[in-house]
Amino acid sequence: MTGCIVGWAHSKFGKLEGQDVEALIVEASTNAMADAGVGPEDIDAIYLGSFNNGFADQDFPSSLVLQADERFRFKPATRVENACATGSAAIHQGLNFLEAKQGEIVLVVGVEKMTDTPGPDIGGILMKASYLKEDSEIEGGFAGVFGQIAQQYYQKYGDQSDALAKIAAKNHKNGVGNPWAQLRKDLGYEFCREISDKNPIVAGPLKRTDCSLVSDGAAAVVLTDMETALTMKKAVIFRSRSHVNDYLPMGRRDMSQLEGCAKAWANALSDGKLTLDDLSMVETHDCFTMAELMEYEAMGLTKPGKGAQALEEGWTEKDGKLPVNPSGGLKSKGHPIGATGVSMHVLAAMQLRGEAGDMQVDGTNLVGTFNMGGAGVANYVSILEGLK
Repeated sequence: MTGCIVGWAHSKFGKLEGQDVEALIVEASTNAMADAGVGPEDIDAIYLGSFNNGFADQDFPSSLVLQADERFRFKPATRVENACATGSAAIHQGLNFLEAKQGEIVLVVGVEKMTDTPGPDIGGILMKASYLKEDSEIEGGFAGVFGQIAQQYYQKYGDQSDALAKIAAKNHKNGVGNPWAQLRKDLGYEFCREISDKNPIVAGPLKRTDCSLVSDGAAAVVLTDMETALTMKKAVIFRSRSHVNDYLPMGRRDMSQLEGCAKAWANALSDGKLTLDDLSMVETHDCFTMAELMEYEAMGLTKPGKGAQALEEGWTEKDGKLPVNPSGGLKSKGHPIGATGVSMHVLAAMQLRGEAGDMQVDGTNLVGTFNMGGAGVANYVSILEGLK
């Protein structure tokens, strides 16, 4: 049995004054159900993705969905967490529920409220997604982790500063067309390439424009089985999906490549009887520009160490042979951790329905998403296709 997305909702991402986690959850849940044409009484299970780990005082958020409507009372609700891949993890749990034939309709919500947390505390919270026995002394928080990864890659393959600046510039240009994006400004290649007071070095070779944003936001989807989806007004089908985990300690891996990402992509493409050339576009996890560069190689777009070629040839531009992050990605859109993976699926569904507005990639019929938790640890790939 194959799962489908039949409704969705997406909040603005950014610093959202006056909206706490509960308000974001209620809004996204209500809007997604309305979009699908279902009510709380139709929902068989709820999965709520939230990383938290100190961003919000209120934890145990799964039952906050019930605040949206009293008809949710006594529905099973479960909180899901898998670092920055939390949103996709929640979706996969919802699909597993459907494939186990435990019910017919599932509500999945991803949420995070990060901007209320003082800046110095954010790095410490995010570092909980690393292997603290080895990584606790790394300076610069998770940017420091990817700064080290970038340095290893540079040592093996050479300086990639031009490539990283091209990724940042591409994603910020694309983000101008995303009405939900946190930073809707075309920064340009030169600004992203040069070190300046407004674009200082953050960690290793990574500048501020190489790092995703601290964000609030929520997104939600309604999932159904195929039979139910055919009775709905719209549906996007999961052609295939894959989830693989790699070692948490970076010391046990070659960090010049993302082997877990490569394995997840290979599994999803094989299960879908597809090649990368069959995809119309990809939404990928650019928590740092270095991650996007390495993901080009992991998905098979280029050979190892040759990710920059995709940028030099214009392959990942919105009008390229495989547009990557036409939404602006995490770099421009924002990265409210628990919401990110759900957001990717919403944006993919909109592309397949031709409803993505200024983000729309012409002729979209197959979309891949890649959502990553930690430094290549939790890896989720979905390949989506329009059904109706």
